[in-house]
Formats: sequence, structure tokens, C-alpha cells
Amino acid sequence: MNSTEFLFSADIFAIIFAAIMAFSILVYAILDGYDLGVGILIPVQDDPQCFEDRNSMIASIGPFWDANETWLVLAVGILLIAFPAAHSAVFKSLYLPTAIMLIGLIIRGVAFDFRTKSAQVFHRHWDKVFRAGSLMTALSQGYMLGMYVTGFKNTPYTYVFSILSGVGVASAYCYIGAAWLVMKTKGGLQQHAVRWCQLSGRFTAVGVLAVSLINPLVNPDVFVRWFSLPQALGLMLIPVICIGLFIIVDRLLAHMPFQDDQLCWLPFVLVMIIFFCCFQALVISFYPDLIPGELTIFESASAPEALQFMFYGAVVVVP
Repeated sequence: MNSTEFLFSADIFAIIFAAIMAFSILVYAILDGYDLGVGILIPVQDDPQCFEDRNSMIASIGPFWDANETWLVLAVGILLIAFPAAHSAVFKSLYLPTAIMLIGLIIRGVAFDFRTKSAQVFHRHWDKVFRAGSLMTALSQGYMLGMYVTGFKNTPYTYVFSILSGVGVASAYCYIGAAWLVMKTKGGLQQHAVRWCQLSGRFTAVGVLAVSLINPLVNPDVFVRWFSLPQALGLMLIPVICIGLFIIVDRLLAHMPFQDDQLCWLPFVLVMIIFFCCFQALVISFYPDLIPGELTIFESASAPEALQFMFYGAVVVVP
């Protein structure tokens, strides 16, 4: 069977599956990001008010947190099946942080389920475990992002930057998690969430700025892509919009809560747009590379027969 008999060409299939994988990663970062953020923000002090706050925070993510992780499974599954060469190279470089992330996800699941089945006196202990699992997961994901941006280089600079990237991603998850709590809670807990959202938003803004400055410096191709005229004039709109949204959210939170809890949903929506802008910037920086400077989606794609077979399943599964 020659390539003309396929539904699409091999390159088109590679683009389709890369787009589905990118979409899955973005949705995961937003959806599991907010429940990881809520987990990191859970207070563990031993007093009645903190106990009530913890119950409210857990209840706010209870119906969603487990399903949100499905998007990560989908993204990794597509990487494995559609781009096996890239999957092998990525997880060879990221074996240890991936293992730590999986341990964190397992700890979160165990803590969440055991909390609902244990006596009330043990809830605080399981909340600590849930918080630790959430933090492990967020830090390891941020570390992996830092390693990816720097091209998986084994240098002291790369490790330091990846650790800082881990802190930045954890801050970003706290940012969207706190915005979720602003939308879903009220009273004293909502006021705490407003302060958490302001503080984590400022840390996140610094982290985004740092990545935006370092990424073009360590990747010459990224520098050319972002700063060559005339496309630079259009691309610069992304960081400008992102910075503007950080400022708008910060100023909006400074005046919350409004009467009758109006606009409590707006910070969460704006933070989602910030996540989208940051992810869009990463895609623009590296497309069509799956491994920066080494392997593209076209070079690492599976055989067209396999991609066409999986395409029919994706049409059903993804929606």
C-alpha cells in the first residue's frame, strides 16, 4: 500500500497527533493544575477552622480531581504510540523525575480515598499526605519542563534552572488553584484564597518572565523565531497580553470579594488564558521539534498505517 492510499499523508497524521497531544497537555495543566494547586494550599494546622477549610477545599475538587489526571494519560499514551522515538528519548532523560511524579500521583490518590474512609481524627494526617503528593507532582513536572526547555543537557546550569522551573510550576498551580477557590468558596476561606492567589500570581509572573528571557538565550533557534522581523511584531503580542493579564488579575483580587460575590469566576478564567498564552509561546518556540534541536514530530512519527489506525480511535476517544 503506498502513501496515496492513506486517509492523510504521514506528515498530516504527525501534525494531527501532535495537536491532540498538545491539547491534552494544555487541558491537563489547567484542570489537574488547579486541583494540584488546591492540594498544595491545604492548611494543616490543628484547629477547628483549618479543619473546616480543609473539608471545603477537598470538597471543591472532589468530583473532578481523578478525572482530570486522565488527560496526562492520554498525552503520554499518544507520545508512546504516535511518536515512539521521542517517547524513548524523553523518558530516558527524565526517568527519575517521572518516577517521582508517579509516586506523588499515587500518594495523592491513596490519601484522598483513605481520607474519606478513615475516622475524623486521622483526616489531618491524610491531608498532609495529600499535600505532600501534590507538591511532589508539581515540582517534578516543573523540573521536567525546565529540562525540556534546556534541551535535556546534563550541566549544573541546567539542573539549577530546572529546579527553579519546578518552583515556578508549583507556584503556577497554586495560582490557578487559588483562583479556583476564589470562585468556589466564600467567607474567610475565600479571603485566604484571594491572598494566596495574589502572592502565587506574583511568583508565577517572575517565573514566566525568567523562562521567557532564558529560553531564547539557551536556544538560538528560539531567539531567531521570536526576534526576527516581521513575525516578531505579531509574536510580541503574546507576552504583552500575558503581562497585562497578570496585572489585571492582581488588581481585580485587590478589590475582592465584590458584593453578592459578583465576578468571583473572573480570576479563574483570566488565569486559564494566562496558561494558554504561556503554552502557546512554548509551542511557537519549539514546533515542530519534540526534542529541541534533535528530533521533530515528522522524524519520530510511527508508520502511516499505525497512525491511520489510531486516528479512528482518536476521533471517538478524544471527544
